[in-house]
Amino acid sequence: MRSLLSALPLIALPLISLAACTTGPDYHGPQDAGAVTPAAGFVRAPETPASEVPAAANWWTALGDPVLDTLESRALSANPSLAVAQARISQARAALRSERANSLPKGGASALYVHATLPGVDLNSSNSNSGDSSGSGNDSQSLNFYNLGFDASWEADLWGGKRRGVEATRAQLGAAEANAADAMVSLTAEVAQAYVNLRDRQQRLALAQDATARQRDMLRLTDQRHAQGTASALELEQQRNQLEQSDAALLPLSAERDAYLNMLATLAGEAPGALDAMLAAPAPVPLPPATVAVGDPAALLKRRPDIRAAERQYAAATAKIGVAEAARFPSLSFMGLIGIGGTHPEDVFDLDKLAAIAMPQLSWNFLDFGRNAARVGQAKGAQEEAAAQYRQAVLSALRDSEDALSRFGARRLSVASLARSRASADRSAALMRQRFEAGTATRIQLLDAERQSIAAAQSLTQGTAAMTADYIALQKALGLGWQ
Repeated sequence: MRSLLSALPLIALPLISLAACTTGPDYHGPQDAGAVTPAAGFVRAPETPASEVPAAANWWTALGDPVLDTLESRALSANPSLAVAQARISQARAALRSERANSLPKGGASALYVHATLPGVDLNSSNSNSGDSSGSGNDSQSLNFYNLGFDASWEADLWGGKRRGVEATRAQLGAAEANAADAMVSLTAEVAQAYVNLRDRQQRLALAQDATARQRDMLRLTDQRHAQGTASALELEQQRNQLEQSDAALLPLSAERDAYLNMLATLAGEAPGALDAMLAAPAPVPLPPATVAVGDPAALLKRRPDIRAAERQYAAATAKIGVAEAARFPSLSFMGLIGIGGTHPEDVFDLDKLAAIAMPQLSWNFLDFGRNAARVGQAKGAQEEAAAQYRQAVLSALRDSEDALSRFGARRLSVASLARSRASADRSAALMRQRFEAGTATRIQLLDAERQSIAAAQSLTQGTAAMTADYIALQKALGLGWQ
């Protein structure tokens, strides 16, 4: 035993000195993925000053709606999708702890009892102190063995495979954290979009009800004129048709309003209907700020969580090549056992009967018919896939941002035109009322002018909601909404 232990350093130290080696490529950042270099600024950026870098969190407060602020806060604290993302982070952290622990020695306690019957072996002649052998003649001998001990094992990380495994797991933890941030971005945008849609439907429903009331008055007056012979049956049917269309338009608006109420409740982690009392009263659609900070594409690539997740997956895939490469080389492991025991049960309490075993083992599975080489090729293919996914994430982020900037800029011009149209319709209704009061216009003409004014208000409300929705889409494209 002493000769084995004394020879152990001569065997192990040269091999352990190789532990400074680390197989596989080193990760030097996402530039290795050949990502497209973005321009110095956004191509579709608005003409208004927008070079300021936006804050990553709480962008919705710029809409100036306290109810929306409350909904966002409740969703961030109770939405199940965020709980799923946080659970995945916990799993990744546990995986990292496990991977780190794999690099450390393993130890345990054991209690052993062995009963052996060996044919044709005279155990008494080889061990006169066994004291517990029995048998018939020389045909077979029996032996009982009792042992209490402690064992430990450790595999030297000669080629850095375990270090690469820790590196890959740490990168996967970063990806899980980035995915959780991306879930926050999506959630905050979804809550804001649902809230804007709700306010839009509430406003348009109230306006549609006003328009329907006026259409009903017009039908009543036309019916009176028809009875007096001053209106034709065609005019009466036209008015009735318009009323039926107005009534039919109310139903989908009402159903969509209820659907958005249900959506907001579930996004906030509540059952459908739980927020009806809070959101029942109609309110104006919140307006985006006059100027919007968008920063530049370089800041976008650092800020968007989905790009960060793709980058971390690329780093993990790079490290896994080293794990596969390390499996192609010899491995050195050590196992030690120390215990107390003998052939009688009381021997486990006798400290004089101490046994110790040290077993270094060098193994090399060199004849595997290309299995390890195939695993290395698979890891390299996974790295190439991760690199392509990173490039795709960068291109998608740039396209999303440019598209959102273009839509938001165009929508603001469209809303300005709708506001002018609404103002013109209001002036027409006011002029028609003056003519009616002067006796030069009929009530039906006045009601029709007011109905057209209401229709212009509906179009403006819908356009304003679309503009705010484009603002929300821009914030999501910029990767905002996470902390």
